[in-house]
Amino acid sequence: MSNILKTSLLIFKKDLKSELRTRYVINSLIMFVLVTISVIRFAVGDEEIGNEILTGLLWISIFFSTSNGLSRTFIKEEEKETSVVLKLSADSTSVLTGKLIFNLVLTFTLNFFIIFLFIIITDYKIVNVGGFLISIFIGNFGLVSASTIIAAIISKANSKGTLYPVLTFPILIPLLVTVINSTKLASIGVETDKLYSEILILVSYSIVITIAAFLLFRFIWED
Repeated sequence: MSNILKTSLLIFKKDLKSELRTRYVINSLIMFVLVTISVIRFAVGDEEIGNEILTGLLWISIFFSTSNGLSRTFIKEEEKETSVVLKLSADSTSVLTGKLIFNLVLTFTLNFFIIFLFIIITDYKIVNVGGFLISIFIGNFGLVSASTIIAAIISKANSKGTLYPVLTFPILIPLLVTVINSTKLASIGVETDKLYSEILILVSYSIVITIAAFLLFRFIWED
């Protein structure tokens, strides 16, 4: 177990150093977020919009921004032909764990940036901050787990760009519907204990999709 964790951290550090060196994904995601939120701001104008609609717009920003970055998780390994080295130097569990850690760090950093800008630009109000953060955290964990395993699948395909949204959206529909409702209720002040059913669905989804990812990844990675 310690060897797997150690190897996973090495893979995470490799991806982090590579991204900090090139800054391809980071720069493109920041620009995407700025453009998306700016378009939302111009569309909203001076009109008063309730938290119900604003929550949907927030998750549109989060979903498409993270998808834009997570879709290249394994594609870049195939393009740079480093996947063979990873297969020889690390087992599949370590590779997936390292990629998940990197994607979680990238996603939560990006989400902090998105939510911060969204609140400033749209005057989005969050009454139950605790429930909101719990929903965001668990929802993003499920989003990252599902997106990472799908990224591994499409890295083996020829039409990589078109396959990702086709495969991702149907799988993420239960998660997105639940997390949007949960964050909406938290933002308008519903107490955390009354969000139990939504949080339970998010936790169950995240556990199931993560276990499925680890069970399937070896067959995908070693294909």
